[in-house]
Amino acid sequence: MPDASLDLLCLGEPLMELNQVRGAKHYLPGFGGDTSNCAVAAARQGARVGYVTAVGEDTFGNAFLGLWKTEGIDTSCVLRTPESHTGLYLVSHSEDGHEFSYFRSGSATSRLTPEDLPENRISATRILHTSGISQAISTSACDTVFHALELAQQQGVRISYDPNLRLKLWPLDRARAVIHEAMRQCSIALPGIEDAKLLTGLEQPKAIVDFYLNLGAEVVALTLGPEGVLVATPEQRQQIPGYQVESVDTTGAGDTFDGAFLAELASGCDPFAAARHANAAAALATTGYGAVVPMPTRSQVETFL
Repeated sequence: MPDASLDLLCLGEPLMELNQVRGAKHYLPGFGGDTSNCAVAAARQGARVGYVTAVGEDTFGNAFLGLWKTEGIDTSCVLRTPESHTGLYLVSHSEDGHEFSYFRSGSATSRLTPEDLPENRISATRILHTSGISQAISTSACDTVFHALELAQQQGVRISYDPNLRLKLWPLDRARAVIHEAMRQCSIALPGIEDAKLLTGLEQPKAIVDFYLNLGAEVVALTLGPEGVLVATPEQRQQIPGYQVESVDTTGAGDTFDGAFLAELASGCDPFAAARHANAAAALATTGYGAVVPMPTRSQVETFL
């Protein structure tokens, strides 16, 4: 692969966020969307990051472009579409945890097609990252992701994939078929334990990481919630413990892990050290409200460690 101008290129849907303050009825505005969150988290760790997406020519789209500019994220591959809107979601909190409500039908990103992909930017990145959500939002978005994976493979670009299973978006059987096929093409698998149990039918973390290694992944980082993350390569595996913090909102913690982990891998770090750094970043991201605002910078993670 030629010298990469980007460490990480993310592909998917940004969503404007309204997050309920715990114990109150009002909502705080913020930014969300799993791959956008990942991009911001990686950029705050010092990675050179770009984003492939589409947003509406609306207030929310303008807000995202402002966010990405502030974070130093390359937006040359962000399309503006006057005929469709930027997606929105609400986060409500209760004793049972947090609940998501989405308003994304017909969003700009859901209308992406394979022809919209920037082949030259995909070939000039170290890692391409996408997710199950990116494929679940529409048939054309699903096709677009598969085409991006094909382009990345042709150029020798490493592929990262987080299943991020959302059964409100598609039935389990379809999700399983699509996500497993995408995982066969990735070199970095980033499943969460609850999603992985549903997708694989397996219960034990060791069996789950074996499943993804057998699909072809070179690195599997299976996040285990408070128990940390099980990191595996074909040669070795380690369970990296999590960190205890005063958590108020876990929204975006998994995306923060992904971004920090991928930033460390792109810098040449081994996956086990990368997971320790990413665990700390994800823990710190739960100490404030919203997906993006509490995401830590590299210096904050290093101070915490």
